Amino acid sequence: MSTVIYPSPIFGPIHSRRLGISLGINLMPPDGKVCSFDCIYCECGLNRDHRPTLPRPTREQVSTALELQLQKMAAEGQLPDVLTFAGNGEPTAHPHFASIIDDTIRLRDRYCPEAKVSVLSNATMTGRLHIHDALMRVDNNIQKLDTIDPYYINKVNRPVSHAYDVRQVIEQLKRFQGHVIIQTMFMKGTASIDGETFDVNNMGETFVAPWLEAVKQIAPQQVMIYTIDRETPVSGLLKASPDELNSIRDRVIAAGIDCTASY
Repeated sequence: MSTVIYPSPIFGPIHSRRLGISLGINLMPPDGKVCSFDCIYCECGLNRDHRPTLPRPTREQVSTALELQLQKMAAEGQLPDVLTFAGNGEPTAHPHFASIIDDTIRLRDRYCPEAKVSVLSNATMTGRLHIHDALMRVDNNIQKLDTIDPYYINKVNRPVSHAYDVRQVIEQLKRFQGHVIIQTMFMKGTASIDGETFDVNNMGETFVAPWLEAVKQIAPQQVMIYTIDRETPVSGLLKASPDELNSIRDRVIAAGIDCTASY
């Protein structure tokens, strides 16, 4: 299966389905993946297949590279709509994440004040106070919640830490007091990995109803639902249809929460 390993610390700009013209900030090594999840649908592949040999970029390397790229884009008259922390793994796991956020906001204000700062995260680090506070300072605090079903999480999202507790994560997401966007991947199919085959489908009522209740408790500013867009490292996974996504989107909107669906 083909995978995408992004350059580090800056990549793009690229066109994001959900965010517009996005300049990517990758806080992981340029030659591999470091993530606290090991999702079977991740476009960067499985963790075990992309062990990095190089270190993460330093705070100084990120700041210098970002400033140079913003200067170049300003000279070309193509400023980004968003500066997006994404790439080969979980950005909030970088030991200097909070300081890098401060540097990024400073550079954004100097070169492209209309751009938003976004973080794409799997929510595994939101219980740490300095991570929480840093995420409160960004424009788009986008946190993953694919389901609240522990079996599905262990089979599909595959947290690296055995201490992962989705109920605890929901409580941490509630502490953002609305300054959070929930991002959910919906899909279906049959997955085979490590000699085990299992069904994958988080769009049935037994999944959607409790997920929606959790979303209501979190009370986010927005929900972004989406489906597979690129090749996955585990075969057998299928896209959700537009009708399936629209049905879930409409239920979120009916609950009084803004929601977008990306096909």
